[in-house]
Amino acid sequence: MEQPVFIAGVGVISAIGNTVAQNLLSLEQEKTGIAPIQYLDTEHRDEFPVGEVKLSNNELAEMSGFKPGIGRTAMLSSIAAKEALADTGIINLAGLRTGFISANTVGGMDKTEDFFRDFLDDNTKGRLRNVINHECGAITNLVADQLGIRHYVSTISTACSSSANAIIYGARLIKNNILDVVIAGGTDAFTRFTLNGFNTLMILDKQPCQPFDANRRGLNLGEGAGYVVLVSARIASSLKKELYCTLSGYHNANDAYHQTASSPEGTGSLLAMEGALKKSGLQPADIGYINLHGTGTQNNDSSEGTAISKLFAGHSPKMSSTKAFTGHTLGASGGIEAVFSALAVRRGLIYPNLRFETQMDGFPFTPETHFSTQPDVKHVLSNSFGFGGNCSSLIFSKL
Repeated sequence: MEQPVFIAGVGVISAIGNTVAQNLLSLEQEKTGIAPIQYLDTEHRDEFPVGEVKLSNNELAEMSGFKPGIGRTAMLSSIAAKEALADTGIINLAGLRTGFISANTVGGMDKTEDFFRDFLDDNTKGRLRNVINHECGAITNLVADQLGIRHYVSTISTACSSSANAIIYGARLIKNNILDVVIAGGTDAFTRFTLNGFNTLMILDKQPCQPFDANRRGLNLGEGAGYVVLVSARIASSLKKELYCTLSGYHNANDAYHQTASSPEGTGSLLAMEGALKKSGLQPADIGYINLHGTGTQNNDSSEGTAISKLFAGHSPKMSSTKAFTGHTLGASGGIEAVFSALAVRRGLIYPNLRFETQMDGFPFTPETHFSTQPDVKHVLSNSFGFGGNCSSLIFSKL
């Protein structure tokens, strides 16, 4: 029989706060983190609003314990992962089979950009040290070393579903009795590479985004990190603190419809949600709240909405996209929203879909517009749908 997987700790840093408590307060107060670009050096500074973490690299270095020369992606990861681990009350990992499964999509791209600014003008210039942690895996290794984790370290990079897939992988490692404790989630920093790439796709909003609104114009990019600490039943029973919930269901599917677009029929989204429900043994009517992927683009929201309409026909759970608070944090989004979902199911919370005004045609549901408490919420579904049709859904269930 499969082991249950418990969530014993959570950690997050995003545009709406540097800790779990700060993020939760912003959600309760309906306070967005979307603002003009402050820290990224880009010619688009006054063009696109984004969800930057409100800290300079020097301030992040001080909080994370890294030297200022380390990339922003690693520093964000360190801060959130340390908070998640501290939240468990586990003081010493010695004797525990521990893993760190971390996702990201940009690696140390911010430092690589600094290198090429000098190198392209003169190929005898540029600090090579800036490119040493360029690849995604280097970021994971830096933080794993800082945490003292050696047993199992791995990196996931599947676009916007990266963090959710890291959490799925961590759960499987526990269920198969390979590890006892897994810190799983993801991180991503806001870079010129990301901004320019999404601008090329012509899906950035020049105003604060409006996910699942009929008049939505596109997404706002963001940055941050979010991790949950998954533990086995044996470890859970030994902890002296209250657990958050169980990770009762999860599924990854790939409809391979297009390199960047979601299937108009919502095929991948539907497969991911159906698979997660099957894994958990639940029915659609059991889901009390959905944390939507909800990027605010024409294609994504229509595709996800179509899949939800099919699966939840006759029963529309409360739902919202929290990306209107944080921006789309790409490889970190599934981890950040997993933290929000674990808090939602433990405390019975429903988050608002900021700036929602007009219902999309043909859909039987309307996103929530205000923060509320719903103690009867027992199961929360969190969606993370990535480029290439890589779609993942997680289900968090009350203890």
